[in-house]
Amino acid sequence: MTTFSELSLPENILKAVTELGFTEPTEIQEQAIPHLLQGQDVIGVAQTGTGKTAAFGLPLLTHVDPEKDEVQALVLAPTRELAMQGAEAISTFAAQIGGLEVVSVYGGSPYGPQLRALERGAQVVVGTPGRIMDLIDRGALKLEHVSYFVLDEADEMLRMGFAEDVDTIATNLPAERITALFSATMPNSIRKVAESHMSEPVEVTVTRPASTTETIHQTYAVVPSRHKTGALARVLATTDADAALVFVRTRATAEDLTIELSTRGVQAAALSGDVAQKDREKLVNRLREGTIDVLVATDVAARGLDVERIGLVVNYDVPKEIDTYVHRIGRTGRAGREGTSLTFVTPKEKFRLRRIEKTTGAQMEEVELPTPAEVSALRASRLVDSAIERVGVGRLSVYEKAVENFLAAQAEADEPMSLEQLAYGLLALGVRDPGPRADDEPEHLSIRGGREDRHERSERGGRGREKSGRKTFDHAGTMYRVEVGKKDGVAPGAIVGALTNEGGLTGSQLGKIDIYPTFSIVEIEHELDERTLSKLSRAQVSGRELGIRKDRGPAKSGHKPFKRDGGFGKRESGFSKRRNRDGDRRPYFDDYDPRGAQSRRDRERSSHDSYEFRKARADRAFGEKKAREGRNGFRNAGFTKGGAKKGGFRKGR
Repeated sequence: MTTFSELSLPENILKAVTELGFTEPTEIQEQAIPHLLQGQDVIGVAQTGTGKTAAFGLPLLTHVDPEKDEVQALVLAPTRELAMQGAEAISTFAAQIGGLEVVSVYGGSPYGPQLRALERGAQVVVGTPGRIMDLIDRGALKLEHVSYFVLDEADEMLRMGFAEDVDTIATNLPAERITALFSATMPNSIRKVAESHMSEPVEVTVTRPASTTETIHQTYAVVPSRHKTGALARVLATTDADAALVFVRTRATAEDLTIELSTRGVQAAALSGDVAQKDREKLVNRLREGTIDVLVATDVAARGLDVERIGLVVNYDVPKEIDTYVHRIGRTGRAGREGTSLTFVTPKEKFRLRRIEKTTGAQMEEVELPTPAEVSALRASRLVDSAIERVGVGRLSVYEKAVENFLAAQAEADEPMSLEQLAYGLLALGVRDPGPRADDEPEHLSIRGGREDRHERSERGGRGREKSGRKTFDHAGTMYRVEVGKKDGVAPGAIVGALTNEGGLTGSQLGKIDIYPTFSIVEIEHELDERTLSKLSRAQVSGRELGIRKDRGPAKSGHKPFKRDGGFGKRESGFSKRRNRDGDRRPYFDDYDPRGAQSRRDRERSSHDSYEFRKARADRAFGEKKAREGRNGFRNAGFTKGGAKKGGFRKGR
């Protein structure tokens, strides 16, 4: 194994490295440092967290003269965070070199301190391309003496739109110089930069992406998009990690998600490229110090972020690029520390997951997300521990009167509550558990074994009806019918609300809900007693009573078509040859004589008193009315039957 002492570093630099506790170089350092010490241009392809700063920073110090008060080394970084970290690292390496000044320059901060540092004669400048260009235009930064030039995270710099600035800066540097280009990937755009601004560079490519993730336990969960926020809140509420970093694609998502997490009892902060540098530094420091534990960030904002407390990285969505995935999860498990990554995938995104596994060589473990009961139990356990500590502190007499009043009130109550029950209620409030609600999420948000595709389809519902609710119990439930439907303007949530608020049911006791035009079918885990049925029947939704009763299935004339002639013959089962205005075959409604020869009009007349028949006929009429309204709206919009707009085009003469 190679050591730093074998890399021909000057004695003072080697001493500084040794005092920092480093003895063995990383692979990129071992391969790049010798070439840069000899004055060769180097292209380094390596992932984040592999020690690239030392790979170019240690040789940089050997090519800088601290006695000359002029800029001799220039390092470009894509973000303010990386510029600050790079300057700090180089300054640390230069601890044994007297008179050397390193300055970081970046946008979003005052010019004054940076200008004064340049006036004092800084030898090394580390900065972002935009601020470097501004300082050059002001005449404050002169590049004629630069002999060492570094492009750090070159691919990210070009992706962020700095290509023109990089080209301008590199063109204005002296031709006789050492150039080091480091990038996580090597697309054609980076090749062009190398060809334009480097002289016979030595290319150093180290480690497969998987090697940077060996200390990271990579997991995933299949979660429908609508449940991602709830899933994230549960994970963050139960994680053992000191701090967590959540990656999202856009600034708007970061801000919205942060607000939503706060409403769910998870304190988080948003970090995006639009955050001012002063505020950004405060956020990062708060994360380091432990005053915040969750940071929701975009990819650009999190570049170069290295906080030891981060033990969990969550990909709120699957990154489209594999390199992005590696960069994201590389924020944890750094420098040999253990970390965990969790990626949320929707049913349709599984192919991206397999591609990441194939390219990185990593095996991801599918995990089950915590249930609400598990979240509440863990929070309650922590709250009890805190309460025990609080009792030990003392000064609890102020609460004695409240307990005495409670006991006095319960002594006169018809159904007195015990102190234990009070404690349970206080614990529920302490862990932010409001009890059963109409908008309760399913108990299990993650979906295993391909069931998600069928579930997603079922929730989209069939023709003429709306479906909702995922079954959370294994056995077959009891089907109930309620006398409200689409024409009453009800949604599944309204029915759930009525059943949970009036009947004392929980969301987990409800299965699928099918909403038809004039009625709905609800699956309930257990059969309801008469008292509950009576109470629920009087409950109202959209101004109408539920009228709930056990569903006895469709009558022969009901909403389900039957097969004529025993189901044999060429005619399609349950449909006539006549078609409605939509072009669909009309269903038969044969109430009492499914095999008889009566005409449709005779059957309808004979079935006049059939409730089920009248219900089905009303449903059909409602559906056809909606179809006519839709077609009329289409025509009124100026379109003909064939789809061409009226007056738009006409046949040439």
